Amino acid sequence: MPLLKSLIQAQPLLISSLIQYAAQYHGEREIVTRTINRDIHRTTYAEVYKRTQQLANALEALGAEPGDRIGTIAWNSFRHLEVYYATSGVGCVCHTINPRLFVEQLIYIINHAEDKFLFVDSSFVELVEQLSISLEGVKGIIVMCDQEEMPETTLDNTYCYESLISGHEDRYSWPIFDENTASSLCYTSGTTGNPKGVLYSHRSTVLHSWCASSPDTLGICNNDSLLVIVPMFHANAWGTPYAAPMSGAKMVFPGPHLDGESLLELIEQEDITCSAAVPTVWLGILQYLKKTNKGLGILERVAIGGTAAPPIMIRTLQEEYGVRVCHAWGMTEMSPLGTTGTLKKDSLSLPKEEQYKLQEKQGRGIYGVEMKIVDDDGVELPRDGVAFGNLMVRGPWIASGYFKREGGEVLDSDGWFPTGDVATLDAEGYMQITDRAKDVIKSGGEWIGSIELENVAMEHVGVAECAVIGVSHPKWDERPLLVVVREAGSKVTQEELLKFFLGRTAKWWIPDDVVFVEELPHTPTGKVLKTKLRKDFAAYVLPSLS
Repeated sequence: MPLLKSLIQAQPLLISSLIQYAAQYHGEREIVTRTINRDIHRTTYAEVYKRTQQLANALEALGAEPGDRIGTIAWNSFRHLEVYYATSGVGCVCHTINPRLFVEQLIYIINHAEDKFLFVDSSFVELVEQLSISLEGVKGIIVMCDQEEMPETTLDNTYCYESLISGHEDRYSWPIFDENTASSLCYTSGTTGNPKGVLYSHRSTVLHSWCASSPDTLGICNNDSLLVIVPMFHANAWGTPYAAPMSGAKMVFPGPHLDGESLLELIEQEDITCSAAVPTVWLGILQYLKKTNKGLGILERVAIGGTAAPPIMIRTLQEEYGVRVCHAWGMTEMSPLGTTGTLKKDSLSLPKEEQYKLQEKQGRGIYGVEMKIVDDDGVELPRDGVAFGNLMVRGPWIASGYFKREGGEVLDSDGWFPTGDVATLDAEGYMQITDRAKDVIKSGGEWIGSIELENVAMEHVGVAECAVIGVSHPKWDERPLLVVVREAGSKVTQEELLKFFLGRTAKWWIPDDVVFVEELPHTPTGKVLKTKLRKDFAAYVLPSLS
């Protein structure tokens, strides 16, 4: 017998409906931006919605057509938010570009995406001037500022954002189209090979926003004042520019000012209740707090992701500042949320130390994301919290392939996406990344997870930042090397740090040596660039071998 069809309206899930809803039901809720020149700009959802409609009309007048890619090179701001919604709303694709990438990568990305227009913050005009001679299809560049702030430039076909939209009506009839239409495009950081594009849909974005707003995930709600620290050019700021309007949360954009002092000032002045950022950002905030003896205002909870949060960071935020930490994990290819560290009800009755052990994991599975771990032959491994293997995922907001089929077929025969992470899963659904597959240290036929060793080292008061990599060993193939940035004023020694590992990890896992450096190399998204470290220490000889 044929399946019985429902009698429910087939209304498509479209991004334009999010900002439309926010304007109608939360129109007076504030959107605050710290501008490039450090001024505070205030507006509301209602006003942003009007301006978004003006921009939609302006895009059509410029000749933008459905399916065109529209690039942005911009900080987090109210204007960037307007571009998010106007481009996707008219049926174009919002392509956020990470300005921290190398020039060659930026040229590759813009040409590969075939961007028709670029929206650029004034502070990036000089950068675009460097790129312009190599850009193949860009028809115009819109500088996101007032007319009086327009910089002098050698760029052709340049428009002032405010002048561009001012001549257009603040009413626009949003088109209705298939919810599987492409809405936005983000490229991976490309630490190995060229960056690859992840093409999201309206459907995937709206579903992801619902998930991000749920209490067991980021829990963004109307009562929140959200500080959007994660760059809007990185995995759509973890989906928060879509989730916040869905609930009517106040949004606060820090612009380019991401130092500890500037962020703390916003946290205090704007009554921030929640935020999300990578560990390096929270490290800067904690260092500033330690120096000034200040607090974190009414901040209630933060999400930490992008790379593993050091356990000492989780404990410090919770015990010293009363801020609940949600350890999260995801990927650009996952829109990006995959797991969040909200503790289950039964876990809340556990002793504090056992709760911390759970929080140190990357979180538990959220509805919409299936997970499993497999060995190198593709055989599924047990969910016992001990066995670790290659992490596979699938779900309605997870990539099925890369833009223009770069990288070929990425899914296996059952539709699972290989994350490139090595992880454990336990019976309660908690997942813990033990390493990136490319970062696992293979010693004597066994695997050593660098993340666990880094977490131990970060508990030492003399360590500001660290990384563990594998270096060559004639007998064991590889052995771990700990690379450390000392805390300011610290004189911690190699001997002290190696002794610190005793009893905290398996003895044969303890690094063979410690090297102190002034700073670690980072990717454009704030992760430690281990490929660079491995290259720098490729010829390193361990003391036991010299």
